Amino acid sequence: MSRLIDGTSLFTAMNSGLSNTYSILASQFSDGITLANLANKDANTALTSNGLNTNFKSYLQANFNSIDKDHDGKISSNELQDLTSSLSRNGMTLEQLYQLGTSTGMSSSLLDTVVSHFNEIDKNKDGKVTNEEIQAYGVDSSVEKLRKNDRTMSTYYDTSVSSSDSSLLDYKYLSDSSTSSDD
Repeated sequence: MSRLIDGTSLFTAMNSGLSNTYSILASQFSDGITLANLANKDANTALTSNGLNTNFKSYLQANFNSIDKDHDGKISSNELQDLTSSLSRNGMTLEQLYQLGTSTGMSSSLLDTVVSHFNEIDKNKDGKVTNEEIQAYGVDSSVEKLRKNDRTMSTYYDTSVSSSDSSLLDYKYLSDSSTSSDD
């Protein structure tokens, strides 16, 4: 039986990456996380020296205006929390999966599956996939695999043979019992 897919680890890794990136950058710049600070070369140095991927910083830069809800020119910890909560609750677009998913450092098989089957997973066609949709896709895929295996097995064990016909198993048991009665 195939393993069900679960997007929890994908969402957790992305949210953790964004939060860790924010924490490192917030500790580097006393005036907060501004667009200028994100562009500063010291931001990359701080992230890489702490073992973090700079793609999360790039995501914050590219989406700065939509993350900075109060438009004060800074991304606050509350605004970052709103972003990560929104990603977890409302799902991620294909673009977000590309931007953030490759940055997580986790096994790419889950990400590859979600990206490859994005349109199938996005059941409500809102352009985002949620953990619930990913899990439902995993269940659907497992059920389909079982159906396919069942069809294959039904073909292998031809069910059209009547019960009065001998099967290979009947022959095996008959030959075993005849061998034992000859002893």
